[in-house]
Amino acid sequence: MKFVTALLGTALTTSLATFSIFATDGAIRGFSTEGAKAQHALEDKMDAAIKPGNLDSWMKRMTAKPHHLGSAYDKENAEFIEAQFKSWGYQTEIAEYHVLMPTPKVRELTLISPHQYSAILKEDAVAGDPTSDQDNRLPPYVAYSPDGDVTAEVVFVNQGLKADYEDLARRGIDVKGKIVIAKFGGSWRGIKPKLAEEMGAIGCIMYTDPGDDGYAKGDVYPKGTAKHPTGVQRGSIMDLPKRPGDPLTPYIGATKSAKRLDHDKTDVMVNIPVLPISASDAAPILAALDGPDVPARWRGALPLTYQMGPGPAKVHLKVAFNWNIVPLYNVIATMEGSTYPDEWVMRGNHHDAWVHGAQDPVSGMVSTMEEARVIGELAKTGWRPKRTIKYAAWGGEEQGLIGSVEWVEDNREELAEKLVAYINTDGSSRGFLFAGGSHTLEVMFNEIVRDVDDPVKGVSLAKRHKAFSKLKADPSDASKIPDVYQLSALGSGSDYSGFFQHLGIASFNIGFGGEADHGSYHTNYDSHHLFSTFLDPGNLYGATLPKVTGRVTLRLAGADILPFQIGHFSATVAGYMDDLKSATNKMRDTTKAQNKLISEGLYDLADNPREIWVTPAPNEAVPYLNFAPLENALQQLSDAAKAFDAAYVNAKNIDKKTIQKINDLLSKLEATLTRSEGLPRRPWFRHHIYAPGYYTGYGVKTLPGVREAIEERKWEEADTFIGHTAGVITAFTKQVEKMTILLDV
Repeated sequence: MKFVTALLGTALTTSLATFSIFATDGAIRGFSTEGAKAQHALEDKMDAAIKPGNLDSWMKRMTAKPHHLGSAYDKENAEFIEAQFKSWGYQTEIAEYHVLMPTPKVRELTLISPHQYSAILKEDAVAGDPTSDQDNRLPPYVAYSPDGDVTAEVVFVNQGLKADYEDLARRGIDVKGKIVIAKFGGSWRGIKPKLAEEMGAIGCIMYTDPGDDGYAKGDVYPKGTAKHPTGVQRGSIMDLPKRPGDPLTPYIGATKSAKRLDHDKTDVMVNIPVLPISASDAAPILAALDGPDVPARWRGALPLTYQMGPGPAKVHLKVAFNWNIVPLYNVIATMEGSTYPDEWVMRGNHHDAWVHGAQDPVSGMVSTMEEARVIGELAKTGWRPKRTIKYAAWGGEEQGLIGSVEWVEDNREELAEKLVAYINTDGSSRGFLFAGGSHTLEVMFNEIVRDVDDPVKGVSLAKRHKAFSKLKADPSDASKIPDVYQLSALGSGSDYSGFFQHLGIASFNIGFGGEADHGSYHTNYDSHHLFSTFLDPGNLYGATLPKVTGRVTLRLAGADILPFQIGHFSATVAGYMDDLKSATNKMRDTTKAQNKLISEGLYDLADNPREIWVTPAPNEAVPYLNFAPLENALQQLSDAAKAFDAAYVNAKNIDKKTIQKINDLLSKLEATLTRSEGLPRRPWFRHHIYAPGYYTGYGVKTLPGVREAIEERKWEEADTFIGHTAGVITAFTKQVEKMTILLDV
């Protein structure tokens, strides 16, 4: 310990030696040569102090009872986490908000013709899982469905995607006035009722088909990890691609005295009743359908003939809710920085769950806590981070990222000024490292994944990720797998969204998975027993996660010059541009070919030639858009990136005042990619390079203003957002050029 402290004392804070883009011979981007030695020593000490047993004991305690938003155990867990942070030396507080949390009081689903069946709407207790029979858990439902009482014929819509409705339309099937039944998968769950309502349906039922997750995939829980036949995915159907956070307090923190909208006057809820059900409850309804046989890609694994309807299956669907305002608890822990206390690095994970939530989110929460504990222990030796480190345990994530978004909206000015980066984790298990984030930090992340080994395979996480990429790639492309770890683009679905897409703060989302995928997501069965038996026995990967995220935190908090790099970002966005142009050209060619077939009376894509198909109206031709403003902006960025990266690598003898100027510009660089008016039809989302898709939900859309305008055939809007996107890239480039001048002394 003393050796570490002595090494840290040699780090330069007023001048810098040569930097490197990748870690070679122990160099770390953003650190001087001596500073890198001290940093490696600190990280070695961190690794040695991590105790997997802590993760297991904390998980067992936190998942002992259901702890959904508004429950007594949710508050107990928040207070438990706060007490741990306080014992580790952090200044702690609980930031309390008051938010809308509907809970079900009526859930009824009955097949009334051609015969009767009343859905059970309950998950069975299972042998060996001691928490699966508790009475105080939330039953299967979705949050933010409206109250409703409807009766209608049923139409099966596959996954409820636009392509599925096109398949129905070609067969002359309309869902207006019907109740649709859709499989989970293909998009985020909230997109299914959103599209169903747009198509004229009056109700929506959702289920998980065993062909996607169930007995067709392997042994079901508790024998294996596939979804139990009575398992039901709970979740929120708030229109997250439009705006996350508390539905009643848009753009302001949901404090006790905040002015609120009426719950039926918000813009983020559908207007048709929605209910999730199990595969065992879905089977009688699907079996009662008639009509055309579904195409091959629609078929599931239930023992029945999948048909589209409508009818003769008719159901009665009734749901009603308690529309309560409940307290939400965000735990915030702070370790003040020694040199730059007003520059913050933040780590977060949510603590609330739909039921027990061992994998989602407690697996990530306990890894976050162990990281914080070890860093707290290091601080007790006399070491301090240069920048302030903040840890957060968010509440209300499951209902719509509520805890983090309310805190962001409540503290937006201070965060915009002080927060350098946000590092998120959520549920994690075992297998491969998956990470998404700001591509300006991709080089830094590559250095980290080369320094951390897989706990089972004994090779670096970088090497294992490359092996995974080769495994998934087309054999003809396997030789083209890059040597670098490529961060994925961030869409939505976890607590980074408020920081990244609303405020424009550089962010990460990091976790392990791929070897223990399971069907207990958001069900009663996401328990300590499931996790410790199947998902990460011994918490080997759970204890590796803080080695990764801890390095991200410590390097951002300890770098002399923040370790941003522009070349990877520039190349990545140029790739998005190439992809967008290719997609537009393909759309143009497809439209021409389809319209030609329609005009010649030859349009017929039926699987079964005996089916009667409806010929669609021809589509408007896809025009040749003027991408020149965007292409010119990207070329200017490429030139500026090369100059900045070269100046950064060769930076020497920079005084402390200049360093502070550069760091201030770097910390606000991501924000230049936002516009205050946001994206079309969803102004809350202000980032113009990354956003969740309006009709995909969690899935990302890059260059979203332009891409979605093209996909929706809104050509004037596409032209407008070509200009807007070029504008934010130009603003980004100008900031890069300012920093290059400061570095090039």
